[in-house]
Amino acid sequence: MNHSYGGRFAGRTALVTGGGSGIGAALTGALAAAGADVRCADIDVAAAERVVGAIDGPGKAVAVALDVTDAEAVRAAVDDIVAESGSIDLIFNNAGIFIGGETQLLTLEQWNRIIDINLRGVVHGVHAAYPHMIAARGGHIVNTASAAGLMASGLLTSYCATKFAVVGLSDALRSEAVGHGIGVTVVCPSAVETPILDSGKVGSFPGRSFLLGAEKSTRAYPPDRLAAEILAAVAANRSRVVVPRRTRIGWYLNRIAPRVIERRLNAYVREQVAASRAND
Repeated sequence: MNHSYGGRFAGRTALVTGGGSGIGAALTGALAAAGADVRCADIDVAAAERVVGAIDGPGKAVAVALDVTDAEAVRAAVDDIVAESGSIDLIFNNAGIFIGGETQLLTLEQWNRIIDINLRGVVHGVHAAYPHMIAARGGHIVNTASAAGLMASGLLTSYCATKFAVVGLSDALRSEAVGHGIGVTVVCPSAVETPILDSGKVGSFPGRSFLLGAEKSTRAYPPDRLAAEILAAVAANRSRVVVPRRTRIGWYLNRIAPRVIERRLNAYVREQVAASRAND
C-alpha cells in the first residue's frame, strides 16, 4: 500500500525505539517508504540491522544499538541525529515489554523492569528530544501506549499501570507542546501481531488467547496497517490512535457505561484465572 502523507515525512529525521520487531519495525519501514531518514534503534541491534536491511527507500534507515532504560544513551542517540542533520523532527518512543498474570505472582524485579522500559523509556525519549524540538519550533513526539492504557484489566496490572502513565504523559505534554509548535500523539491499539503476544507471562497466563479473547477476536492487528495509521495521524496532528474499530467502540462504551463493562470484564478475568490455575 502506497502512502504519500502529503510529503509530510520526506527528508525528515526520525528515531524509532524498539525498531527491531513488531510495531517499531513496521514504523521504520513506513517512514523510509515515505522518504524519512530513520534511526532504527533496538537493544537487539542485530534485529534492527535485519529490519534496515530489508528497506528499499526512498528514505534511508540506519540501525543503532539502544537501551531505552539508559537515559544517557537515549540522549546521545538524539544528540547524534541533531549533530548530523541539524534537527530531530520525529521521535517514536515505541520500545516496550509485556508482563501478564496474577498480580501476587509478580516480583519487584518484574515491576521495576516494566516500569523502566515502558514508562521511563518514554520519559528518556521525551527528555532527550523535546528541548531540541522547542529550539527548532517544531517536531512530533509519538508514544506507543496500548488500549490497556485506556481500559484497565486484571491480569495486566503492571502493563496497564505503565500504559495509563504513558497516555497521561502524552495528553499532558500535548497541551503544553502545542505552544512550541510541537505535536504529540499517543498510540493505543489492542492486540497487535508482534512477539509481545507470546512473551512476558507469569504462571500459566495465556497471553495471546487472553488478549484476543478480551476483544472477541481471532486475529491480532497487522503492524504494517497500524504503522500506516500512525503516520496518517501524525500528518494530521491527531492526539490519539485507537484501533481497531471494535476497540474504539469498547473505549466509548467504557466511558458511557463503565459498570456494564466492568461486570463483563470481571467475569472474563475470573474465567481466565480459573483456567490458568487449572493448567498449573
